[in-house]
Amino acid sequence: MFLSIQNGFSEDRIGSLIALIFLALVLLIILIRNIRVVPQAHNFIIERLGTYKATWDTGLHMKVPFIDKVIKNISLKEKVADFEPQAVITKDNVTMQIDTVVFYQIVDPKLYTYGIENPISAIENLSATTLRNIIGDLELDETLTSRDVINTRMRETLDIATDPWGIKVNRVELKNIIPPKEIQTAMERQMKAEREKRENILRAEGQKEAAIRVAEGEKEAAILRAEAKKEQAIRVAEGQAQAILKVQEATAKGLAMIKDVQADKSLIALKGLEALTKVADGRATKIIIPSNMQGIASAAVSIKEMITDPQFSPDQVAEKTEAVSPVEEKWRPEADERKLTQSADDPLSGHHFEPSGFSKI
Repeated sequence: MFLSIQNGFSEDRIGSLIALIFLALVLLIILIRNIRVVPQAHNFIIERLGTYKATWDTGLHMKVPFIDKVIKNISLKEKVADFEPQAVITKDNVTMQIDTVVFYQIVDPKLYTYGIENPISAIENLSATTLRNIIGDLELDETLTSRDVINTRMRETLDIATDPWGIKVNRVELKNIIPPKEIQTAMERQMKAEREKRENILRAEGQKEAAIRVAEGEKEAAILRAEAKKEQAIRVAEGQAQAILKVQEATAKGLAMIKDVQADKSLIALKGLEALTKVADGRATKIIIPSNMQGIASAAVSIKEMITDPQFSPDQVAEKTEAVSPVEEKWRPEADERKLTQSADDPLSGHHFEPSGFSKI
């Protein structure tokens, strides 16, 4: 009997031990399940019996089983909300479609959880109304060219409006501005006209520049041609002056040589006849001969007749020849009485001498 009692007591102890082990396992499991690790850039909102208890930051935390509850896991990373195109009307009554992109970040998890029911829907509606108000004060051209102004004003308005919700709006961008088809067609025509206008202006400026360059080139060419003609005339005049000077120098040297050789009267008379022969062969309209040439000619004819006539003796011919000598003495042109005249046709030709005592025929 004692053995049976002892066996029963042992079975009770084993059962109690099993129950304690089971209870310990359950408690351990419950404890493990209530240990939570909050990851980086996240916050947990904790409620105790339906009331806000705390906000868990990054790290290891433990909540009270069956009393504390994690109601929301909130990411603190920046998020992007892309909204559908909104119909807006400009100041000049043009209807267009504009879609926006909002970059926001949760800065207060408690306000984000308890401040508004649906924050994203609230931001979308708020951005639509704000966009309509801004576009309503702008005309079509200002709307198309004032993206930065619209973005800044929307960001400021949304940032102020979302402060009570624990949200910070970092940036707002207009993704697309879609005007009506008629406006797009008119804008394309306007753009084409502007481009054609700029093209015509550039072409006209190019033609103007080319004409100016051509005129400048012609001007410089005319100046160079005039300078060349001027230089040519100067060189020709200098050449003619040098030629005349050479002729005068040669004439002076010739006269000086005649004077130095002390030519007799017969040589001077012979040279005079040669000069008259050259003058007679030229293009001069007048012939100048010595005034006593007629007497010399008549004397020469008489001498010729006496020589050819047999009735005259040699002594008579000699006497007639000596009678001619006084006539020749009357024609004694001096070198200093000669005067050089120049023909009007050619400055280097047509020279003729007019010694004193000559007569014109």
